[in-house]
Amino acid sequence: VQLQASGGGLVQPGGSLRLSCAASGSILSINVMGWYRQAPGKQRELVASISSGGVTAYGDSVKGRFTISRDNAKNTVYLQMNSLKPEDTAVYYCNAHITESIFRSESYWGRGTQVTVSS
Repeated sequence: VQLQASGGGLVQPGGSLRLSCAASGSILSINVMGWYRQAPGKQRELVASISSGGVTAYGDSVKGRFTISRDNAKNTVYLQMNSLKPEDTAVYYCNAHITESIFRSESYWGRGTQVTVSS
């Protein structure tokens, strides 16, 4: 199983970016999918998560600005980031709890994509 993230980059404060993360491989089902971020010198923190049924949760610092969604048919999770601030600068990682068989379920991480908010 692999998670491939894309969509990071450099954006000015107040701008928007959309991250995507697609899961591929031997997948029976995917439960929770989410995005985390880690800024230099800081711990990795939850940005947003979404269950297979569409229930979402957000970190306090991104509520009202970021929106997480998923396409279950494509095994893909998205993160729409609006009104970006310099403090949103970090490496963003996608995560997914994947069931590969009745004997195997694991949490997988993507490699991370850099988001830089700067003028």
